Amino acid sequence: MRTNLNRNFVLIAGLLLSLTVGCSKGANDDAIAKDVQSKLAADPVTQGSPITVTAKDGKVTLRGAAKDGVTQQRAEQIAHGEPGVKDVADETAVMPSTAGAATDQAANTAPPAAAPVEAPPTQAPTPEPIVVPSGTALVVTVDQALSSKNSQTGQTFLATLAQPVTVEGKAAIPKGSSVTGTVVTAKEKGKIKGEGQLALALTSITIRGHNYSIQTGTLDSTVKGKGKRTAVTTGGGAAGGALIGGIAGGGKGAGIGALVGAGAGFVGGALTGNKQIEIPAESPLTFTLAKSIKLPPPAE
Repeated sequence: MRTNLNRNFVLIAGLLLSLTVGCSKGANDDAIAKDVQSKLAADPVTQGSPITVTAKDGKVTLRGAAKDGVTQQRAEQIAHGEPGVKDVADETAVMPSTAGAATDQAANTAPPAAAPVEAPPTQAPTPEPIVVPSGTALVVTVDQALSSKNSQTGQTFLATLAQPVTVEGKAAIPKGSSVTGTVVTAKEKGKIKGEGQLALALTSITIRGHNYSIQTGTLDSTVKGKGKRTAVTTGGGAAGGALIGGIAGGGKGAGIGALVGAGAGFVGGALTGNKQIEIPAESPLTFTLAKSIKLPPPAE
């Protein structure tokens, strides 16, 4: 009687242990399948491929379709790398290439008759910009009087282009264009000693409604001693490009300068009785470009 009871107890305990182990294995297989499935969905290579994962007794089975061979191999690697996996059975198939199918279909389809190709219209060459080179003379007339006595250093003055500028036969800057200049130096001559000085330069020009910054040589005239006068051009330009004038009885506005040759500078200027440098309004001045100006091509 006791022996039969012991045997029954052993049988029941073994059955319970088998059920426990089976449940544990089933739970582990479910976890493995879910983890592998999640990793396939997150991996940039395998995501988007319809691959399903099942697991039994540590063996993972992959079913479905992979986009290509690389995706298929990556899915196997992910499954093998999962903890608890003993073996991987890859039953996936590689999906056919849509590009290849399209190529085959195109190869079996007769090409349509080619339409005649019309020659593109001939385009006219783009006009080149006009470059006014450095060294070009700009002849202007000042719009207001300037002097070593009354003008101030840094003062802005206006002028008008007196002669048009052409480049290779093309009109570049028309006569009458508005010009802006600056008084570089204005120094009144003292009664006993010291020197009077007046230096000018151009800074911008308006051409056909567009303003352009320019750089020119500086016209510089100096009076010192007993009426001794020097005139030079600095910052580029010809030696003749200076403030030119003379004394004509000390009268105000006397001794208006004149053009002294092609490309040379000139100024209507005079020494007044107190030996100051004065340039009356409408006096002609020639400045020399120290830097070239690039202008758009002229309108047709």
